[in-house]
Formats: sequence, structure tokens, C-alpha cells
Amino acid sequence: MAFGDPLQWIIIGVIVVVIFLWGPQKIPELARGIGRAKGEFEKATKEFDAASKQVAGGLTTGAATPSSPVFQEKSGDQVLVETARALGITTEGKSREQISQEILARTKSQS
Repeated sequence: MAFGDPLQWIIIGVIVVVIFLWGPQKIPELARGIGRAKGEFEKATKEFDAASKQVAGGLTTGAATPSSPVFQEKSGDQVLVETARALGITTEGKSREQISQEILARTKSQS
């Protein structure tokens, strides 16, 4: 006699524990909080991916990416410096590699 997937029983058990701990009136609040957190995480992930693609495109080609009209007239170094300044990173006396490493470190720490 099969009782289903063990994962289903774990999920059912967690739901029962949540109902006993917080009561049925708190479950919608908990679900909204989880939904908001998931939405914020996805938004931050998309922003990070877009920024890293712009920076990586400017670094690898030495020019702007064709899909981003904002950067079409700027060189890769200009995009790199502007991105660093937007993140609050000083660029004076630093190599291109140092600036890009600081940008990556800063974006990783912010996500």
C-alpha cells in the first residue's frame, strides 16, 4: 500500500505545525511576506544580471553592447568608470582590472 511521496508528507506536516503555532489567521500574512521576499529577490537578481551583462559586454568587446542604446556611443572604459562611480567606487589611479574587480565585489555584497 503506497502512502505517496515522502516530500508530500513533509509539506503536510509543516502546514499542520504552522497552523498550530500561528493559527489560521496568520497564514495569509506569512504567505504575503514570503511572496514579497521572493519578489524582491527576483528583482535584485534581474538588476544584477543586467548590470553584470552591461559591464561584461563593455569589458570584453571594448565597446558598447548593441542591445543597449544608452551605451552605443561610449567606450568600454567609459562605461566601466561610470558604473564604478554610480556604485560609489573611486577610480583614480586604478587599473581597469582593479575597477572591474571592485565593481563585482560591490554588486555581490549588495545582493
